[in-house]
This record gives sequence, C-alpha cells and structure tokens, in this order.
Amino acid sequence: MLSERLLSRVVRSSNDRYLRLATTEADSLPGPVEGRNYMLYVHIPFCTRLCPYCSFNRFPFSEERARPYFESLKAELQMVADLGYDFQSMYIGGGTPTVIIEELCDIIDRARSLFSIKEVSCETNPDHLIPSIIEPLQDRVQRLSVGVQSFDDMLLKQMERYDKYGSGEATLQRIKDAEGAFHSLNVDMIFNFPSQTPEMLKRDVEMLNESGCNQTTFYPLMASPVVRESLKRSVGTVSYGKEHELYRVLDAGLAEKFSPASAWTFSRTGGGMIDEYIVDYEDYVGIGSGAFSFLGGTLWSNTFSLSEYGRRIGEGKMSAVARREFSLRERMRYRFMMGLFGLELDKLAFKRDFGVDIERALPTETLFMRTVGAYDIDDVQRITLTPKGRYLLVVMMREFFIGVNGVRDQARAGLPEEERRLFHDEGDASCESGHAVASAVAATEESESGVSAP
Repeated sequence: MLSERLLSRVVRSSNDRYLRLATTEADSLPGPVEGRNYMLYVHIPFCTRLCPYCSFNRFPFSEERARPYFESLKAELQMVADLGYDFQSMYIGGGTPTVIIEELCDIIDRARSLFSIKEVSCETNPDHLIPSIIEPLQDRVQRLSVGVQSFDDMLLKQMERYDKYGSGEATLQRIKDAEGAFHSLNVDMIFNFPSQTPEMLKRDVEMLNESGCNQTTFYPLMASPVVRESLKRSVGTVSYGKEHELYRVLDAGLAEKFSPASAWTFSRTGGGMIDEYIVDYEDYVGIGSGAFSFLGGTLWSNTFSLSEYGRRIGEGKMSAVARREFSLRERMRYRFMMGLFGLELDKLAFKRDFGVDIERALPTETLFMRTVGAYDIDDVQRITLTPKGRYLLVVMMREFFIGVNGVRDQARAGLPEEERRLFHDEGDASCESGHAVASAVAATEESESGVSAP
C-alpha cells in the first residue's frame, strides 16, 4: 500500500530527529502540576526465559537480583509520593511482573497505601494463569494482560515459547479457566510473522473468540536493531508487504464479538483501561529500571542498568538518567497520533490546549490523512477513523514504537558487560540458579493447576 510506505518513511524520519535523549544530572523527576492527571507505571524487568523478539528492558530471573530490586521499587514509590504525585491508575509491566507473586502483591499494596489508586493493570504469561497467582491478584488487579502472541504451535516453536508455555490448546484452556476472575482479561497477540498465513491468523482469531477473554491486543511484529538478528534467526526477516492483508483478516474475524477500542485493541465491552495506557494518560510517571516518564512535554528515561538502579535508589536519587524536551510542534504531533490511535481526536480539546486549530497546526498531516481516506467523521468537534484509517494508525504506531525501541537500545549502550550478556541471555551462575528456581516453581504450579506448563 502506497500510503503505508509513505507514512512509514515519514515516521521513521521523525523518530531519527526527535527520539534522541541526552543525559541529565537531575536527582529527581519534577513534581506534579496542579489539575493534571497522571498514571503510574511500574517496570519489573525479570523473566524466567527471554524471548528473542522482545526489546523491553528484561533480564533472566534470579532471586538474588529480584528481591533487592523490589525493595528499591518500594523506596522509589515513596520518593514519588514525597514529590506530591497522586494516581488513580497503575500499570505494571515487564518482564514478567508475576515472577515473584508475594513481592508483586506487596508493591500493589504499597502503592494503594500511598496513592488513590482505583484501577490496576498487570501483565503476565500463560503459565502464570494458575490458582497460586490468580487468587492473590483477584482483589488487587482489575485488568490482567496475558502475553500469548499466537496459538499456532509452529509459530510458538519459532518464538521459543512452545517449550516454555506449552501448546496453543493448553494456553487456550488456561485462558478459559481464568474467565471471570478479573474485570478485564486481555490477551496480547502478534501478527505479521514472516511465516504466518491468513489461514493461520484466522485460526488464531477463532481460538481467541472461543477463549472467553473480553479484550485482545494485536501488535504488528516490530523489531529494533538490537533484536533484529535474533528475530531473523528465530521467526525470519520482518517484512510489511502482507501486513495490511493480515490486519483486515483479524479485523473482520473479531468483528462478530469484539469492537475496536484503539487501532490495535479490541474489546467485548468497549470499556475499561485499554492495553496502551498512553491513550488515556498523556502524562505518566515511570518507576523501575527501564521505565519512561512523560511529564509536561518532556520524556524521561530511567537507567536500564540494574546495578545503577539499586545504587541510585540507595543514595536517595530517583532513577531517571536521560531526558528529551519536545517542542510545541512535536507535542502537537504526539497528541494527533495518540488521539487518532485511540480512535477519536477531540478537536476542541486540541485548540484549548495548544491555542490553534489542528488543521492550521498540522496542515500536512491532516491533509494526508484526509486525502487517503483515513477519516470517517471530520467535523468541528472531532475526527474518527475508517477501517483504512485504523490500519494507518497501526503503521504509525508500529514505526513510533520501533523508534522507542531504538531509544531503549540507546539506553542499553552503556550497560556493564555482565548486564549486556544477561540481556542477550548468555547466562551466568545466578541466571542458572534462577532457571532452577523457576523450574521448581513451575512444577509446583503444574500440580496445583492440573495443566501442563515459561
């Protein structure tokens, strides 16, 4: 599709210009602005095994690394509270946040005691859909997001997930068993694998419709330079030639039971926190190694080093070590993209916040989207999207997040050699002991759940 290729080039070029962070000597994030809403993001960067396609900050799990990290997280939570922030919504990502369930519960309880949190979203993996993990979370988490990626056994083997999490059918059964445990159960999927056919994707969608989940997020496969080679070795070379066709397949297949909640999130209920919190919250505070904050038009990046994170928190400093202040035009483009990604751009709010109509502020962007048929409603109050427009926002967000992955690559460039090796899962003694602990936990959980098991 010509419009996809043009849009991809433009967003990539923009990323090269403005997704470049500079180091900061600040010991703390700035405080809150009165009247502004903020969301709290907490990053837990540990997994029992590392997936080859993942660009997030993550390390092989070991208790030796994880227990002190959770203590530092609690201290950073207090620092954020001392700055005067309050939150009603909290998102916990990773990594695998449920890797030590009692520590996760302690983090949630601590956050609820410090802030006015009413809604907690948390990520997990299929093997953690078991009573010993679900039950402690039921009264603490309103939205659980499960990283499934695909139900196709061939793709699971390519992703190195089959041995970790079991077959697609086993995962489907776990999701069915978890139905009703949470206000919202989201299933994360990936589409546009090099070897994925429309028929394979149709089967994924059929199993998803059968699963009982009330929300799903279909991410396009995306790669940053640091994982491009591992992706090529595992699933093949990423291409976008068939992406639009596959998006239409999943969009049509989900239409009977789901409706779009964002360009790549689909919901049975149309309510609740969608998978991308940045749609509902323009400003957010991120704590933990590898987290980002976006505050008043400035992007802050926390250290990606576990050792530096622990040292800074121990010295009474917060973990942000780099920042990028966006210009007014960059902030307007960000609002344009995020509003449309969430399926409706409020023109009146845009003019209120930036002092100019969106057509005057962003004439090239609005003309392009109108010309290619991306708009459904375009009146004085709002812009909504056609199905083609939703796909173009998938393209835009795919390129944006590839750029964000590039920022993560920048942040990892200064990691100590030991931590660089851990990111690529080359292993060390503590890593092996972590895998042994994880295996023992998995065996116990298997016997509890009665299902085969990452």
